[in-house]
Amino acid sequence: MTSAESLDPLSMPNDPTSQPASLWKLWIYTNYDCNLKCSYCVAKSGPGVPRRALGLANVQRLVDEAVGLGFSDVFFTGGEPFILDDIYEMLAYAATRIKTTVLTNAMLLRGARLERLVSVAETVPKENLIVQVSLDGGRPEDHDAYRGKGTWEKTVEGIRSLQEQGFRVRLGTTETPVNSTHLSKLCEFHRSLGIPDQDHFVRPLAKRGYSREGLELDMGNLVPEVTVNLDGVFWHPLSTDGDMQVNRKLFPLAESVEKIRAQLGVMSQTGQASLMTFT
Repeated sequence: MTSAESLDPLSMPNDPTSQPASLWKLWIYTNYDCNLKCSYCVAKSGPGVPRRALGLANVQRLVDEAVGLGFSDVFFTGGEPFILDDIYEMLAYAATRIKTTVLTNAMLLRGARLERLVSVAETVPKENLIVQVSLDGGRPEDHDAYRGKGTWEKTVEGIRSLQEQGFRVRLGTTETPVNSTHLSKLCEFHRSLGIPDQDHFVRPLAKRGYSREGLELDMGNLVPEVTVNLDGVFWHPLSTDGDMQVNRKLFPLAESVEKIRAQLGVMSQTGQASLMTFT
């Protein structure tokens, strides 16, 4: 299990080659509609929420520019990406060029959707395609408290289906007042599934989106991870609210990277407090 940690911006030189590794992770919000409405969702996703789809052409250009800039990873998130019909083309395009992770609740990954994902996996380097599943407990009551009754069972079924097809599955857990005293049980559970500790990440609850509890986080206390949606470029995938926006333009991506570097430089010169990694 790995957790969020703090980094000192004074240790982040202005030399671009010495920037924190997290700056070279590109997060892409593919859409905002979702089959669930989790009560702590920072993206305010849910059934009936406007899709705000980024689109295949934009995703392809973003991937190309990220590769050209030397990014190491691309993450697809939402919403629930597997609601989209073109998510498979997005993943195939990205994973042939760069290490690619797609975030999901895994509840839709059965039948035709799973078959299409398997077809993508057959065309890309195996190590380049990772599926990260949100799982908040090793027992239903810890997970379902924020995600809805019956979701734990369906999510675990999705995890097992992915594993049966040979996918590398990572787990993302949000620590909440409900599950905080039972995280060791969750670790025991994911190990029983064959998922190693290094593929399990735990982050604290954040007071963003639908959540009315948790940490107050913003550009001033988060290590940046370049994030895009249809409205532009943002500091971090935790939020695409206006106060986290870096640039209203998607392209060129290099322009937004320079803006983030410049802001990090200012923060290091002014003795900014430690920044938190959060993914």
